[in-house]
Amino acid sequence: MLVVLPTAALFLRVLDETSEQKNETNLAKQGVEYLGALGGLVTSLAESQSSALQNVHAEPASLTAAVARVQGVDERLGEDLGTTQRWSGLKEKIGRLPGVTGDSATIYEAHVEVSDLALELYAEVRDSSLLNRDPDSDIWYLQEAVAVNMPEAVTHVSRMGDMANRVAAAKTRQKPPLQIEFGYEVLAVQDVAAELTDNLQEAANVTTSATLSGNLVNNLDRFRRGIEAANRGANFGGPPNVSAMVTAQSTLTTALTALSGVVLQEMNSLLEERTDSLNYRQIEAWILLGVAVALIAVATFWTRTRGRQSREPAADSGDSSREVSVQGDSGPSSPAGGYGGSPYDPVPNYGDVPNYGGSARQERSGALR
Repeated sequence: MLVVLPTAALFLRVLDETSEQKNETNLAKQGVEYLGALGGLVTSLAESQSSALQNVHAEPASLTAAVARVQGVDERLGEDLGTTQRWSGLKEKIGRLPGVTGDSATIYEAHVEVSDLALELYAEVRDSSLLNRDPDSDIWYLQEAVAVNMPEAVTHVSRMGDMANRVAAAKTRQKPPLQIEFGYEVLAVQDVAAELTDNLQEAANVTTSATLSGNLVNNLDRFRRGIEAANRGANFGGPPNVSAMVTAQSTLTTALTALSGVVLQEMNSLLEERTDSLNYRQIEAWILLGVAVALIAVATFWTRTRGRQSREPAADSGDSSREVSVQGDSGPSSPAGGYGGSPYDPVPNYGDVPNYGGSARQERSGALR
């Protein structure tokens, strides 16, 4: 029992920790799946914003498909991730976008509100899935890139391009405030691009994945080229080059979509490896417990067998001594009387002494006298 109880306690502790880590890993995988659906939604909202500013109020087909995809994912995972309520509010806001009318500022602000809600849903997913507290450094940097930097980059790139169009179409008196807002979006794109590059570089430096670095290089280079094109189109100090901005926006959106797919795939692969490792630890714990129980059973059987064997010779030795003492007291070699018989016999047994001649008779006659 002194061996079994500590072994069982250690086993239960390892099993409990492993089960908890498996549950957290499964929750993180659900978060990755949800983030994949949100990536298409953010891109579609950017397209819807640009279309609405061009007086196309019908909901784009890409946005309809993206909403349906997120709805399906939320129906399966929303309860575990706690996103259903927030998603329902965002979905309702998206459904109202085609009915928004007024000037470009009104339409733009309505889409900005919806895209901000989408970014908040990103934050909800990464928090409830525990991705923002992941113990592995590479996964942490990747989730920061795909759940914070990339959706912000898509959002600010879209606003930058749309603000360039608004500046170009604005009257002279309306341009100064729009140019300030346009400059803010350009700087926001540069800042988020720098943060995205740093996070991906850190992930590549610390990762255990053999494919992450190679998969990131081409898409990250394409994204950087898009940033450079956007800076040229922004034309600080002068009017923005709208055509250059539109081209840069398309390049950046395509690069971010591809980059997001690569990062999500790498995160899922790393989480699968973690799950396999935890399953192995669980099986190993069961095997070690079985070996410990088997060793204890063998040791118990061996100890009892040795104890039984050590008691049997002692019992045999006691029986033999009793038998010898009995034979010594009343065996056939004992004389029937005289000195060989009872010690209280008063008559010496001289008759058993051999007769060797006269000396013997003299000793007898002397004794009689």
